[in-house]
Amino acid sequence: MPMFADKCEVIDFDFCVIAAGCNFGVFHKWGESLWFPTIHAKAQPEGSWPHLDERFLEGRRRHILEEYKAIGKLEEKSSTILVVGAGFIGVEWATELQHFFPKLKLTLIDFLPQCLGPLPAKAANYCKKYMERKGIKQFYNTKYDANNQEFWNKIELPNKADKEYVCIGVKASNYFMPKETLSAKGPGGGGWILMDMNLAVKTQEGKVWSVDEKGYPRIYAIGDCNYGCVEAPDKKPDDWPIPPIPKISYPGEEEAIIAIRNIEIVEKLVY
Repeated sequence: MPMFADKCEVIDFDFCVIAAGCNFGVFHKWGESLWFPTIHAKAQPEGSWPHLDERFLEGRRRHILEEYKAIGKLEEKSSTILVVGAGFIGVEWATELQHFFPKLKLTLIDFLPQCLGPLPAKAANYCKKYMERKGIKQFYNTKYDANNQEFWNKIELPNKADKEYVCIGVKASNYFMPKETLSAKGPGGGGWILMDMNLAVKTQEGKVWSVDEKGYPRIYAIGDCNYGCVEAPDKKPDDWPIPPIPKISYPGEEEAIIAIRNIEIVEKLVY
């Protein structure tokens, strides 16, 4: 949709690859988080920054500047900051805050026994020691429970944190897709785009959703936006045709290759 248009524009295409990613705000209705722009028109009025239209670069730029100024004010007061979740986003955010705003008092927690769960133990330990040297307090095997005073005592913040950044979990943001193509379950309550073995979008009934007049698929879903697996009845997840794939970005690159290869095959067959 053009920036200043009052109606949606219809675009023709031969093939479409949906690579819309996901959101990270598991406690927000729309999955809102600082690490993903609010790009859906229906989500904007109900978000925390409704005055900004992040579908366009200018809106995203203004949001970044607003957050930068807000963090600067927190640093002036040497505020306490709690980062919930020691995955890729949480560790990166905590270390960047320490680097650019060194007066902040940072605490990082995670439910797992170490930071950066998907990484090898040696790599995770390297990051752990780096954060220790930089004065970032870390607490592992710790569940986030903001309404429990014992939680705050455990992480040595009896007066709670001045600011919290929640960086745990994933939530689907496929509101633009018909419900018939979305999963009823999955991380964050479901809503992930269903796909077949070719990564073509399919319906909850298992039918390819995007076929042309010859029965060839034309719309594919790759990366974090898709369901991340192809199920098989009466089988355990490890025995499914595609077992569950973690949403850590990297598999999206491999899925892109698969989708493009399938598009090339269909193109040769049709044209």
